[in-house]
Amino acid sequence: MSLFKHAQFASRHLGIRLWWKSKELDFVTGPVCTSPFNTVRASSSLPDKKKELLDGGPDLQDFISGDLSDKNRWEEYKGNLKRQKGERLRLPPWLKTAIPIGKNYNKLKNTLRNLNLHTVCEEARCPNIGECWGGGEYATATATIMLMGDTCTRGCRFCSVKTARKPPPLDPNEPHNTAKAITEWGLDYVVLTSVDRDDISDGGAEHIAKTVTYLKEMSQKILVECLTPDFRGDLNAVERIALSGLDVYAHNVETVRELQRHVRDPRANFDQSLSVLKHAKKVKPSLLSKTSIMLGLGETDAQVYATMKEVREAAVDCLTLGQYMQPTKRHLKVDEYVSPEKFQHWENVGKELGFLYTASGPLVRSSYKAGEFFLKNLIEKRKLETQ
Repeated sequence: MSLFKHAQFASRHLGIRLWWKSKELDFVTGPVCTSPFNTVRASSSLPDKKKELLDGGPDLQDFISGDLSDKNRWEEYKGNLKRQKGERLRLPPWLKTAIPIGKNYNKLKNTLRNLNLHTVCEEARCPNIGECWGGGEYATATATIMLMGDTCTRGCRFCSVKTARKPPPLDPNEPHNTAKAITEWGLDYVVLTSVDRDDISDGGAEHIAKTVTYLKEMSQKILVECLTPDFRGDLNAVERIALSGLDVYAHNVETVRELQRHVRDPRANFDQSLSVLKHAKKVKPSLLSKTSIMLGLGETDAQVYATMKEVREAAVDCLTLGQYMQPTKRHLKVDEYVSPEKFQHWENVGKELGFLYTASGPLVRSSYKAGEFFLKNLIEKRKLETQ
């Protein structure tokens, strides 16, 4: 079928508006029409604005080559960044990421499936999965392993992880299998996180601590970060993990104080999260502590600053700030897409407040490869200073 007939078929039978530009043809089809002669309008009859878009847009060779990089600068983006009532915002160009592919990505995914392990990268639909699993700028493929299964007892309105009142029982082999898999990957920095398990007396603290212990026994060089639940404020559970041999204790406050009840499960709150972070540092002062804040949920600048200030006053060492992205239509809508320039502003504020490390950007997440690269160097430097 000729190129012209393909276009006619699409217009008549698929009911779409087709814009096409190539060296052989230059036409635009209008709404669906029964006559093939009426479906083609000469581009000369188009309004000047549409002519400009057609002339400056991608041509057939661009589609064939796959080179569809945005020709406009991010700061020239004209779409709405602040949601109006009843509106769903379109994704701005700086939040669009590549489809995950590659040997490292496939190898890592297959290993996880074979050992019945889960990652927050997949369960929470992280946009950076292709970069982290595939190797990316920092060469080592990394994954954030999610312990205690893939089902959480809480229902935060921003999170896409499955929920249930009583998830399946813990896999007693998971700590050893996890440590074995990570050791075989040859990683030098790993992040362990978990679902909330309010159905277990200690919230799963012993299970997490065992995983860290196994990891350290199998590889002395590996650095371990744990991104933990709040354990309903049980400080004994926090202490068990803080003293398990890990290097970085992370727990996320998630959002500003004023939006906690709107965003998080009612069993979580800002003060409870701060108490977790404070206690981890109290029982082991040499630990690096870390937390994360999502932006774009309706917070004000004053609220973000106050939250950062409170977190720093709790002796938290590292802070990450990233864009909230709605995982499904059942979850909270994005209230605002924060610009890269505003994220840079918050990174500067973090430095002024005295955080050892502040990662702030649209695609930054609490477990993010560039941050792990920095923390690895910081921990190793500290170890050398104490020798």
